[in-house]
Amino acid sequence: MKRDRRGHLSFYRCRNRGQERQNVLLGARGKGQVSIRLCSKVIVRFLTVKMKRSYVGELEIIDDHRAGKIVNLTGRLNKCGVIRTRLDIQLKDLEKWQNNQLPPCQFGSIVLTTSDGIKDNEEARRKHTRGKILGFFF
Repeated sequence: MKRDRRGHLSFYRCRNRGQERQNVLLGARGKGQVSIRLCSKVIVRFLTVKMKRSYVGELEIIDDHRAGKIVNLTGRLNKCGVIRTRLDIQLKDLEKWQNNQLPPCQFGSIVLTTSDGIKDNEEARRKHTRGKILGFFF
């Protein structure tokens, strides 16, 4: 991780982009903002799911011809991770994944990519859609 001109943490090169972006967020504990470089649409949608659940603040896109994103942190994020192999899970298996990945008090979310878009586990259960698991956060 490096710091850019504004002093925000950023990460430039990585092999597993999704995991490294989540590590940037976790490494910025105590900071107000973090800068993420080279974001894909999947990572931006993953961050919007976190924003809906109020685990991160605003997502600001900077048009500096480098595809930069600035994420305002709220301090609620304890752990986040990316499941490297995108496993296809059924609705009946979703509860098993929740018990394995999330803490026992059942806060946090599992993020799925479905045919309707990227959703968290509660939204997927309400709409009765299955999908591939992307990651989790709590």
